[in-house]
Amino acid sequence: MRQWRGWLFRLAWVAVLLGAGVTVYLTNYYLTLRFTESTRNRAEQRLLLNQGNIISELQRNSVVPLLLSRDPVLIAALNTSDFKSSSQRLIEFRDEIGAKSILMLDTDGRAVAATDRPLLGSQHSSAAYFVDAQRASDTVFTVHTLETGAMEFAYSRLIRHDGRGVGVIVVEVDLGKFETQWRGLFEAVLVTDSTGQVILSTEPRWRGHTVADALAQESAPSAIRSAADWPISDPDAYLFGEAVMRSDARIPFRGWRLTSFTAYSSVRERVNGVLALEIMGFALLLAGSFWFLSRKARSERQAAQEESAKLRQLNIRLQREIAEREKAERNLEVAEQTLAQSSKLAALGEMSASVSHELNQPLAAMRTYLAGARLLLERKRPIEALSSFQRIDDLIGRMGAITRQLKSYARKGEEAFEPFDLRDAISAALTMMEPQLRGRHVQISRSVPVGPVMVAADKLRVEQVLVNLFRNALDATREVEEPALELILSAGDQAVLSLRDNGHGIDDLDNLFEPFYTTKAPGDGVGLGLAISSGIINELGGRLTARNGRSGGAVFEIRLPMMHPQRATAAE
Repeated sequence: MRQWRGWLFRLAWVAVLLGAGVTVYLTNYYLTLRFTESTRNRAEQRLLLNQGNIISELQRNSVVPLLLSRDPVLIAALNTSDFKSSSQRLIEFRDEIGAKSILMLDTDGRAVAATDRPLLGSQHSSAAYFVDAQRASDTVFTVHTLETGAMEFAYSRLIRHDGRGVGVIVVEVDLGKFETQWRGLFEAVLVTDSTGQVILSTEPRWRGHTVADALAQESAPSAIRSAADWPISDPDAYLFGEAVMRSDARIPFRGWRLTSFTAYSSVRERVNGVLALEIMGFALLLAGSFWFLSRKARSERQAAQEESAKLRQLNIRLQREIAEREKAERNLEVAEQTLAQSSKLAALGEMSASVSHELNQPLAAMRTYLAGARLLLERKRPIEALSSFQRIDDLIGRMGAITRQLKSYARKGEEAFEPFDLRDAISAALTMMEPQLRGRHVQISRSVPVGPVMVAADKLRVEQVLVNLFRNALDATREVEEPALELILSAGDQAVLSLRDNGHGIDDLDNLFEPFYTTKAPGDGVGLGLAISSGIINELGGRLTARNGRSGGAVFEIRLPMMHPQRATAAE
């Protein structure tokens, strides 16, 4: 009987060992496939993220030369050869937009202003970005290989004044920072141009070669670490003698492509971790069986001690988990307080920029009226000069009203609402902008109803929005020989005011109403006007939209709810 029992025990152990071997084999096969696929998916996700970062960096810098080529301060410096403050201005622009460097060249290719001071006076007449910009009528993109083997990427554009070129603005795009970021990953990454040449790579030696030549080079420890020797079925490629996964993505820019090579090492490590747990589990099972068979008789006291030890371990784990949760709650509380403080500072900064932007408009008008009054006084026409002083007084009152309005900006109530005729607001805004419109010889056509168009809103803020839209129209038609502005007012369920200009139109409708959309320095009002105007109209219960006209130019449309007929009659 004992002999049969011994054979049964041996057969049971053999069955456990066979089961363990089959389980480990199937687990290795299944998890290898699964972890390989998950690793490939993560590599493709990182590839798409890197692709988006490159496109974002290129797009963000592509509009900078156009904006700087129209900067009146830089154009005036090129015309007068006075570059005392030009480099400082370029440094401010660089810090605002995050470009690598900005360089301004004169017509001879000499650096007259630069964010890198040592470049001042250097000669760039033979550089591709200078030569191509001279020949093109738009922004050009160039790639230049430095003596160190690194690639230099730059946007450049010819600065024109009165139909002639007066200089070239060059903005260097910092794509090299992505190479530094990629080197921290467990993979090799490279970017090729339309000819298949490597222009960005985690391995500097790969630049200037094709992908096939790069893969054929010897091992470089900084590119990818070696993995343990283990069989891989159908690898995508071999990098430094090691099987790797290859992921490709197209960059929608000049035929560029992004490629990454991910080692299978992480897959093997994850699979080995699970297999180690399984083997440990089977080992514990065998050890437990042997211990159970060899030591059947265990006292209740030993069982109670083991149970007590388990409870103590569980209690320790629970206490540790409670301590970690309390620490996480304290960290969360600190983070919430930090976030609240950041929100307050952001709101304060935006309010300060808004005050500066909205006061610039009446200040510019006051300067024009003062110049006119001075000229009238010099010509002994004091009576006519009094009208200019009266307008200046009105503008001062308007500035006071703006500051009072911004001070109470946080109040969302309707305490400043009043019934008024929208036609009067249009006339007041046109009067406000009369000097600028008359100086530019803008042809204005108005189509308004014969009867009043009554709305219940804040008249001052509506005029503020109209003045800002008129100023945008003036900027949009700056290069038009015969600028024109068309105003169409209609009344129905809503009061609809359309403002059409014959300018260059709107390039990016999606980000048009975003705060600080342009790259001009805060305080000049650039990039805040439309964001503030949209917020004002929304608070008044209306909506401000924009689109491009079919025949060219931009169309801004303001919709405000009409005043109820009974309330309109009472207001009259």
